[in-house]
Amino acid sequence: MGGYGHAVRPELEEIAVPAREALVREIAASGAFDEDPVWREVFAAVPRHLFVPSYYVGTAGGYERRSCDDPDPRAREQWLRGAYQDTPLGLVLRDGELLSSSSQPSLMALMLAALGVRDGDRVLEIGTGSGYNAALLAHRLGDHDLVTTVDLDREITEPARRNLAAAGYHPAVVTGDGARGAPDRAPFDRIIATCALPSVPPAWLAQTRPGGRILAPYATGVVALTVHDAGRAEGRFLHTPAYFVPLRGAARSRPEPPDPTGLPEEAARHELFRFLLALTAGSGLDPREAYEVWERAGRPQRERYGLTVDGDGTRAWLDDPDGPDVWPLAPAGQTA
Repeated sequence: MGGYGHAVRPELEEIAVPAREALVREIAASGAFDEDPVWREVFAAVPRHLFVPSYYVGTAGGYERRSCDDPDPRAREQWLRGAYQDTPLGLVLRDGELLSSSSQPSLMALMLAALGVRDGDRVLEIGTGSGYNAALLAHRLGDHDLVTTVDLDREITEPARRNLAAAGYHPAVVTGDGARGAPDRAPFDRIIATCALPSVPPAWLAQTRPGGRILAPYATGVVALTVHDAGRAEGRFLHTPAYFVPLRGAARSRPEPPDPTGLPEEAARHELFRFLLALTAGSGLDPREAYEVWERAGRPQRERYGLTVDGDGTRAWLDDPDGPDVWPLAPAGQTA
């Protein structure tokens, strides 16, 4: 792809600054910075357009590519303005399937704030994407060596490394299976994934210091786990829905949620009920039982659900990990 490491034309830089300021205001208005306001300054400082010299946006017929190298000046301006929209941007397209993307900035901000990064923390990112998220972490921490980012394909990591260098950031960029973490760079205080998990890899628990945090997309939500030791982690979901490209590599896919056909249409279409079905897929909880739980519990929001990962496997739960609504989940790639 062209554009990596090249300066953006001066006339576009004049557009980039107010566009970035507008994006930061939009993210702030969403409340994403509320938990850790320092991230507002970070997003204001790191130029997203340097990490997406080209990207894909969805169209009725598939995907449209936008690039900073487009010979049409109007198309170049469209590329730049698109870089500062609060939307995900496709990065690597293979056989019509998106393999990598730059996440929606407001969701990135919400996840980074929930990660609870402190000065001096060592952070591992799973899913390098464009390198933008790693740059935000490096800027926040100041010491770039505290940040490690891992992705499976050189087709992703090499452009990301160039993007990072062009923007002045130098975290460790590792090409490898994210499910295995980065043992040569461990231990970590925080692990953040920007890809949907089929299960929580045991390597991540082993590479996280006790008291550390793992934040990852899971079952159309984002779970924040506190690591107690190398064999146990537990935590609740954030309130937000989240849809990410799946983690690729050693881990297998999660079971498909059961079909809610036959249930009241309002429930079958309700985003929170479908989250419950996705969360408990592989547990043996059938849709009718899930509907009864959902109604009895008052149609709970995501933050009332949680996960426990330990030597006995993974369990999803509602309200209380020792309460009545606990569902052992089958290992990824298996069904209950």
